[in-house]
Amino acid sequence: MSDSKQQFHKKLEHCLCPPGDGVFTVNTAKERKDALRQKLYGQTEGIDTLWKASLNSLTDSEKKAAILGISSDCGGGILRGANWGPLFLRSTLIEQQPHTSAFDLGDVRVIPHLLHDKYLNESTISNCQKALYADPESEYYVSPLSITEDVCDGFYENYPDKGIFGIGGDHSISYPLTKSYLKAKRARGIKTAIIHFDAHTDLLVERLGIDLCFGSWCTHILEFLPAPSHLVQFGIRSSGKPKSHWESTFGVKQHWAHEIRERGAQAIVDEVIAQLKADGVEELYVSFDIDALDEAFASATGTPEAGGMTPEEAMLILSALHEEFKITGADMMEIAPFTDSSLAGQSSSETTLREGAKLSAFLIDAINNS
Repeated sequence: MSDSKQQFHKKLEHCLCPPGDGVFTVNTAKERKDALRQKLYGQTEGIDTLWKASLNSLTDSEKKAAILGISSDCGGGILRGANWGPLFLRSTLIEQQPHTSAFDLGDVRVIPHLLHDKYLNESTISNCQKALYADPESEYYVSPLSITEDVCDGFYENYPDKGIFGIGGDHSISYPLTKSYLKAKRARGIKTAIIHFDAHTDLLVERLGIDLCFGSWCTHILEFLPAPSHLVQFGIRSSGKPKSHWESTFGVKQHWAHEIRERGAQAIVDEVIAQLKADGVEELYVSFDIDALDEAFASATGTPEAGGMTPEEAMLILSALHEEFKITGADMMEIAPFTDSSLAGQSSSETTLREGAKLSAFLIDAINNS
């Protein structure tokens, strides 16, 4: 293993933790964590040692897709609880999508009160470095967005032909995931686009004075795209401003939920494919906020919205895009298993996780086959 990869693997051991452990608990949710450990490792004890040993096989893994959990909802702002998404979605994938597999890097070590290191003073950073790394002068970041970007930068540097599938967590997490992806692809001369499924535009400049959060992350990755129109949004329907405002202000392309319903998903995606091909796009990153789906299918989320897409519409669009372009990175965000705003008889968590797992499995398989 090269020195660069050895340093990167050392960083993984420090900045990440075993899959499902991203939410720091002592006794709470022990049974749920043990259930995932049993599925992944066949045992519930000594997991830290097994997980660290597994990282050594990343270099030789034939799987292109690598799962990274980021159990943070500090960048949210309505209903919290998406920090449990990585644990629950992994379990659902194993149970309901057994044909899908990926290398599991584990979870970012999350201090739940933090968002990004730039918001912290030196004293706080030092205290948090002591808590996370037992070293108040550690070289590593302490906030989930900062750690995620650092880890992803190292991943793409050392494994340029692999892709990360991020599991959140609130949608602020897509900022470091997409930023690292776009920087890496640009350095290699690969023309990319971000395909963004969401009920909301996430195009605020800031929210209550915070510039990196679930409602603003898209605005701040535009500078890393080849062109603003390479951010293509599907499923928008909850906005204080019309589509014309967002497209004229930022130069993005939007396809609102009612347009997909009225014109049909195939007609919409045909236009998108034509646009991206005309622009010379080669590879896609898909960021999927589960609230892009109608609340009948995805109510276990921080901001469920009526009038959304069906899972079939979303899958049709993804399948059509995958036929024409490589999908080399993706994420699934905003699944909050313990929230329940549904009036239906079936658990909203079960329904949301089932649909999220189907879409996640498709995206993981697409990365593996890219």
